[in-house]
Amino acid sequence: MPERLHHGTGTAWEARVGYSRAVRAGNWIAVAGTCAIGPDGRAVAPGDGGAQARFVFARIEEALRALGSSLGDVVRTRMYITDLRHAEAVGAAHGELFRAVRPASTMLVVAGLVDPELVVEIEVDALAGE
Repeated sequence: MPERLHHGTGTAWEARVGYSRAVRAGNWIAVAGTCAIGPDGRAVAPGDGGAQARFVFARIEEALRALGSSLGDVVRTRMYITDLRHAEAVGAAHGELFRAVRPASTMLVVAGLVDPELVVEIEVDALAGE
């Protein structure tokens, strides 16, 4: 079994629910669903899908780097939005980072997230060198 490395950000959710922001097993990295929650535990840019997506991608990039990877190594993205009207802004934020990388990608409209001010949650899978 490959060595498992965990990266946490210290949020209350990680400790309470029992998960890591990201896990690396061998050269595979999974980044958990990530929302735009600031250090104060409150939603960043309430209701703004584009701003939330950019915040989330920055947190995801930080987790990938901590585990020896980068956004350029992402092979799959999953974006969950609470309303179809956020699709264009969230998609644009994704395109800014992944236009050249072109990971497999999914965007779904969901009934809601853990806080009504959050409108997007994103998870990624990436590969990194051994």
